[in-house]
Amino acid sequence: MGFARTCSVALVGVDGVVVEVQADLEPGIAAFTLVGLPDKSLTESRDRVRAAVVNSGAEWPQKKLTVGLSPASVPKGGSGFDLAIACAALGAAERIDPRVLTDIVMIGELGLDGRVRPVRGVLPAVLAAADAGYEQVVVPECAAAEASLVPGVSVLGVRSLRQLIAVLTDEPVPEEDPDGERRPDPLAGLRMPGTSAATGMHGMGATQHDHGHDLADVVGQLSARTAVEVAAAGGHHLFLEGPPGAGKTMLAERLPAILPPLSRGESLEVTAVHSVAGLLPPGKPLVDVAPYCAPHHSATMQALVGGGQGVARPGAVSLAHRGVLFLDETPEFSSHALDALRQPLESGHVVIARSAGVVRFPARFLMVLAANPCPCGRFSQRDTLCECPPSAIRRYQARLSGPLLDRVDLRVEVDRVTRSQLTERGARGESTETVADRVRGARERAAARLADTPWRTNSEVPGRELRSRWFASPGAMDDAERSLERGVLTARGLDRVLRVAWTVADLAGHDRPDAGDVTLALQLRTGVPRGVPMAIGASS
Repeated sequence: MGFARTCSVALVGVDGVVVEVQADLEPGIAAFTLVGLPDKSLTESRDRVRAAVVNSGAEWPQKKLTVGLSPASVPKGGSGFDLAIACAALGAAERIDPRVLTDIVMIGELGLDGRVRPVRGVLPAVLAAADAGYEQVVVPECAAAEASLVPGVSVLGVRSLRQLIAVLTDEPVPEEDPDGERRPDPLAGLRMPGTSAATGMHGMGATQHDHGHDLADVVGQLSARTAVEVAAAGGHHLFLEGPPGAGKTMLAERLPAILPPLSRGESLEVTAVHSVAGLLPPGKPLVDVAPYCAPHHSATMQALVGGGQGVARPGAVSLAHRGVLFLDETPEFSSHALDALRQPLESGHVVIARSAGVVRFPARFLMVLAANPCPCGRFSQRDTLCECPPSAIRRYQARLSGPLLDRVDLRVEVDRVTRSQLTERGARGESTETVADRVRGARERAAARLADTPWRTNSEVPGRELRSRWFASPGAMDDAERSLERGVLTARGLDRVLRVAWTVADLAGHDRPDAGDVTLALQLRTGVPRGVPMAIGASS
């Protein structure tokens, strides 16, 4: 009779729960029982673990083996428990000293040959272990860099179960040939089928998005460029409406490059989500730039907000956390999928309830919507090129619900590029670097003002706080308040105008919004020209 225990981690969304893996050996007919609410993939670990132990040169105990996963009330799934189960079984058989295993957290899948394979969610799992007070973690060698991002934890990366047994028994560690030549991407098997296509993420992760695009490449579009700058400085959602080929997609693609670099805490948040989704690129364990996610308009509600069978997986809103979610051809998306965005837009997170449990994913993103004004794309107040009947235009524009648009701070009409703008020499606009410097300065001013609060950008500050703690200049809000009385703005819209006004003031270097800042914010909010210059910090 023998007993041993070690630890692993069960993931619920991006949160981890430390699980004690207990192994008990008793005389009787050889059997292997796994208890503690395992799912199908975890139940199959019995065959993987047995084959891995035998092929690693260790003897499999010919007794009744019971492995318990505690707490039993927490659903457990995936193959990340394999390494802990194998070591607990060997500890119960006294091949490994059980006392050595007690304070170690083990995460990894075992191949039938004993090799340790990577699993999704290593970073959030190690974070949970560190929060629980554990200081030693064993992970697959290719995931050691990701696990090492957590401070205060000693990480051991192993290639095989044979190596781990040697380390734990103070024996010479055998050399294991890396299999990188045969499998250049060790994480290739971790991605859910279709994940990249459905969410709009590059197959190798968000960090592969091309940040080399320059904002100076966009011809004309002063109003839209100003709106993009304000959106980046304050974290405001943006709606770009205009004809095909006017530059809506170009502007959205250049938005991540003018966002400030992620802080250490933000990088860990983003990396944890992408680790759970299996989208971290090999050799780059930390996502340190704002992610960019652009799903196709055929994406389902589950692809946008998260979900799936069994344990829910993060959707596009979570993969764009601390970055940009770009919905091109927005009216072509399912109305149910678009309306599902309303809750995460307000709360900054998404809660998904399934039969297997409830998970919570972060979803603090900057949303950019882009749409044509009508089915043919040529409707405009300035010309008569559109051939669509008024009823078709109304139906097309009604695909975006009022409650969704009410949560969008900036609405800008992107004009058709003229021949003179396209052929004029030396007419390039400001570069990404110049705009990014202004955005960084505006963010720093906002951060100093919000230093003792839980908010980081102007878009996150509740309206009641803006009205009671940070006041605009006397009389600056008069025009906006009249718009509220006339029904042009809702109460939420008035709060959003005030938030945008603070961002405009931060970009302009003002201590607080004046009448000009509020008027520009109102113009950006309603899309109605009000006679104020659209440029901030640059000549028009």
